[in-house]
Amino acid sequence: MFTGLVAATGRLASLLEGRLAVEADRLGLAAGDSISVNGVCLTAIEVGEEGFAAEVMGETLRRSALGELEAGDPVNLEPALRASDRLGGHIVQGHVDGTGVVESVAQDGFARLVRIEAPRRLLRYVVEKGSIAVDGVSLTVAEVGDESFSVGLVPETLERTTLGTVAVGRRVNLEVDVLAKYVEKLVSQTVEAP
Repeated sequence: MFTGLVAATGRLASLLEGRLAVEADRLGLAAGDSISVNGVCLTAIEVGEEGFAAEVMGETLRRSALGELEAGDPVNLEPALRASDRLGGHIVQGHVDGTGVVESVAQDGFARLVRIEAPRRLLRYVVEKGSIAVDGVSLTVAEVGDESFSVGLVPETLERTTLGTVAVGRRVNLEVDVLAKYVEKLVSQTVEAP
């Protein structure tokens, strides 16, 4: 489990034949630890002074935007939450629900407003002032439309994450609030029950 509070950024070293290598500070990682890479929960299989490596299944590449990364691209990194850590963002599993495409980026005073086109199957879980993870970053939804939603990025987020360089047309990983999915399932089962 994660919080969506990015601990550091790293750089993709390579992604070949299901093996992803990232150049980054150690972040206290050990082989076998979970690490969120752009919002995707992976297991570190090797950890060294220069970074770490993880295996990436075909399902993960199909469901996320990881497969579109190229060597040298920056990535958001967050080690798994420990029981003693503060829960400062929101509950993020690292199980990407799908991807969206950046539709627009506009300055909004000292912040930046980013609108993301998303599949309707995901938008049903997105609510104004609710939480969403975009490339692993815990964000508050500013507005929801029929085909997209917007989030505001404060200077701290712009500086500490890859979202500071996000551009129109970029595909991003999305994870909706897991609580919304559980509520929907429970309510639908209650309605269907005799």
